[in-house]
Amino acid sequence: MKKKNIKCLIATAAGVTAGFFIFIIPFLFMLTNSLKDRKSANQLSISLPESLHFENFINVIKEQNYMLVRAYKNSFILAVCSIVLLILFSAMSGYVLQRRSDKKMTAANAMILVGLMVPPAIMPTIWILQSLGLYKTMVGMILIEVALHTPFTVMLYRGFMSSIPIELEDASYIDGCSQWKTFWTVVFPLLKPVSATVSILNLVSVFNDFMNPLYFLPGSKNVTLQLTLYSFIGQFSSSYNLLFADVIMIVLPMLIIFFILNDKIVDGMTAGAVKG
Repeated sequence: MKKKNIKCLIATAAGVTAGFFIFIIPFLFMLTNSLKDRKSANQLSISLPESLHFENFINVIKEQNYMLVRAYKNSFILAVCSIVLLILFSAMSGYVLQRRSDKKMTAANAMILVGLMVPPAIMPTIWILQSLGLYKTMVGMILIEVALHTPFTVMLYRGFMSSIPIELEDASYIDGCSQWKTFWTVVFPLLKPVSATVSILNLVSVFNDFMNPLYFLPGSKNVTLQLTLYSFIGQFSSSYNLLFADVIMIVLPMLIIFFILNDKIVDGMTAGAVKG
């Protein structure tokens, strides 16, 4: 028992040390440089600033006629709408895939697995969006995010659905409920743990998405949070103090949400595996 405890202690210490170097040190590097003047920050050192320049954060907010405020609004709309649609469609899909077992469902499962493995094609997607009149629109970007995150979300719902006793649905059918009403009144309320997991994971993913808005939602009016980083990097000169201040302001909200709701993420991802 003592040897096992020592091994667990060593493994824990190694994990904490690795996490410190991978996550804490980079964050401290960004934080210290965000509080320096431009000349000191451009040296990219982790040394403490001689004086604290909190005005860097104010300058970031005021940059390009309050571009960061527009970016927060666009990212919030994109994330919330994407998550609502993901929960609705993925919950229904996971329910059907879990409760039915025939050739059609086997083919549907295969398509979902392909969606997890195959990367998105940029140019064909842009062509489709242009044909539908959705290119450079928030609606088109929301549909892109929903499509990209649906396979993983459906798999989470399907795994959790196995922990819900089918006898509850049988009792609902005996009481005269239709399949549609049974799902929304009996099954869906029981999906709160996995819905919380889906919401948090996809919120962080969509909120921090850089490549997709760059390709599918260009334009200064459509700017999202990650694209504001371009404003402080130039070919010949860069303002790293403002860049790191911008990064801190982007990261902090999601970091706080993640730490507050971390337990719900773990519960939602493991409940189906444990009970199934």
